Amino acid sequence: MPAANLPTTGALTGVFETLAFFKDTSFAQRRFERYGDVFETCLLGQRTVLIRGEQAISDLLSQSGSLQGWWPKSVRELLGRHSLANRNGADHKARRRVVGQLFSASALCRYTPAIESQVQLLSNELLNCASPTPLAPRMRQFAFSVIANIVLGLDDQNRDELFLDFEIWTKALFSLPIAIPGSSFARAMLARERLLSRLKQLFSDDQYFCGGLDLIRGGLDEAGIPLDDDDLAEQLLLLLFAGYETTASSLNCFFRALFLNPSSQKWLMEELEAQPFPYVANTPCPRLDATVLEVMRLTPPVGGFFRKNNVPIVIDGIEIPADRIIQVVLNSAMRSDQSDLSEFRPQRHMDGSFTQKLLPFGGGERVCLGKSLAELEIRLMTSGLLKNVQLQLEPNQDLSLQQIPSPTPRGGLLISCTRE
Repeated sequence: MPAANLPTTGALTGVFETLAFFKDTSFAQRRFERYGDVFETCLLGQRTVLIRGEQAISDLLSQSGSLQGWWPKSVRELLGRHSLANRNGADHKARRRVVGQLFSASALCRYTPAIESQVQLLSNELLNCASPTPLAPRMRQFAFSVIANIVLGLDDQNRDELFLDFEIWTKALFSLPIAIPGSSFARAMLARERLLSRLKQLFSDDQYFCGGLDLIRGGLDEAGIPLDDDDLAEQLLLLLFAGYETTASSLNCFFRALFLNPSSQKWLMEELEAQPFPYVANTPCPRLDATVLEVMRLTPPVGGFFRKNNVPIVIDGIEIPADRIIQVVLNSAMRSDQSDLSEFRPQRHMDGSFTQKLLPFGGGERVCLGKSLAELEIRLMTSGLLKNVQLQLEPNQDLSLQQIPSPTPRGGLLISCTRE
């Protein structure tokens, strides 16, 4: 059967489409409903194809040899030209192999005791709060402490200095790349320079090569040449984002889901109360695993990813011309004939009623590097915090999610705490 023509919005310059893209949170949803799961528009002057759905995404990922990685200009500039995210081919694979060592199974086992100590520290801090406190920013600080202190081996002073600039940098990743003085993008570019300067200063002092940094020191590029300080610093900047932002989002969405669904929390606690703590590797936790999957189904930490096709390809029966930016939209997996998919029901992942493939951290050879760390932190935080602290959600707060750079409760998840 010949491929169908690509549906298009008809946008030529993309000015109005771009404005709508940044202002309308339902931008993609509205157009998918009108044009189908694969359509073309124009964003920031680029012919862009948006896709969603299991078939379309599967078709895309099966043609990796015809694709290359691509990010919007704001992301490319804030990450830097050396960054793994901005590379393709052999040099991408070489740097991913180097950085990926920090998230290997053996590395995660190495980090586990220190992460458990951080969980215990947070539990004690929450119990000592005399008044209600927002949980979301504490989860962000926890996630950053894990990647900065435990994985990279930084001391508290360097971590805190990095965190302030990193938050400025992160908030502008998906923004208009216009460096007008005072704009979020301009502030982020300045923060980027300070971050890289601090990271490179650490390389000159052997005492900082603890944590997991010793695993990647002396890593080689695609030509077998050791990475220089500029290259390594930009890989670590991406690493901070990959090991922090998705993890913080996953943790906050996980606890938000439990607060909104107390019956599911009770069902999960029945399993957690029978589990050992500290965590014992490979301990079966089917209810916890199912709950994590359900959170990821409804609130994936990665809202989408981009590719660029070098040659014409066919996606879901539709031909995509060469040199198109393809944006994969990983919205909630809720489109089905099943009537309960809008509900939070972790049991669906245990009873065989849910068969869709989930890609909450992206997919293919460029899947988010922080995926395994995020999953470990959720497991350790859940078993450590919920078994020791009774969390009570304060009433009358905004529990809706802001989506950029990743889903986060707008109201901060204000809670009060008592000992379990």
